[in-house]
Parts: sequence; C-alpha cells; structure tokens
Amino acid sequence: MELDELYQHVILDHSKRPRNFGTLPAPALFCQGTNPSCGDEVTVYLNVGDSGTVSDVRFSGQGCSICMASSSMLTIKAKGKTVEETKALLHEYQNMITAKEEPTSLPAALGELKLFKGVRKFPQRVKCATLCSHAMLEAFQSQSSSTTTEQ
Repeated sequence: MELDELYQHVILDHSKRPRNFGTLPAPALFCQGTNPSCGDEVTVYLNVGDSGTVSDVRFSGQGCSICMASSSMLTIKAKGKTVEETKALLHEYQNMITAKEEPTSLPAALGELKLFKGVRKFPQRVKCATLCSHAMLEAFQSQSSSTTTEQ
C-alpha cells in the first residue's frame, strides 16, 4: 500500500504543480489535443535545436489530474532528448498503457512514467494519460506550425 500512496503523491504533485506549464514564444512545432469524452485539452509547444534535440517543450490547457500529471512528466522526459529518442519514448509510454498484453518488463528510459502503468486497468482514463503523448507525436509528424489532434 505504501508504494501506491507514493505513486498517488507523485501524480498529484505533478497535477497540482505541473512542470513546463505555459506557452513558448514562436515555437517551432505545436499541436493541440482534445479528449471529447472528458473535456481534457492540451496544447504542446516544442523547439528543436539544430542538432535535432528538443531544446524546450511546454504545454498548456486543462484536464484531469492524470492528464495534467502525464503532460508534466512527459515534457520533463522529452527535454534534452533527440527527436528520435523522444518519439521512441512516447511510443514505449503509449505501449505500456495500451498494449493488449501487460508488458512483463518496462524500459528504464520511462523512469517515473512507469507510474501510469496502472491506468491500463481503467479504459476510460487511457485517453487522459496519453493525450499529451499523442499531441507530441502529431507535432513531430506534421512538422507544420499548427495542427489539432482528437482522441
């Protein structure tokens, strides 16, 4: 039970005091994601340096605790990684939550994002936990200045 309480504490902390919350002036990439089933809305802003590294990432919007916490934690993990490393991380994260079979082991690169593993037991919350990751992947894929994704 103590481990579950720690997980809840970390998620609540990130949802109440999200890191990287706000907008970026003139971002290179951005994408808005919405979850019409619950009203979560997240816009992700990314700047990528000449070396292909995510130099800055922010998000804005509103959503439930799971949405806000996952957005906060995903932006922390993306900053400083190459675009390809970030894409791989986002796919691993989504797979952890959405795969038909529960993964027997998880990549160390996920770090604290592993706390969202339990979301898979609550199908109505999967979209909340993956909204930011979908928006980030869409922003990378589009390479345009304005896109919208809906889950």
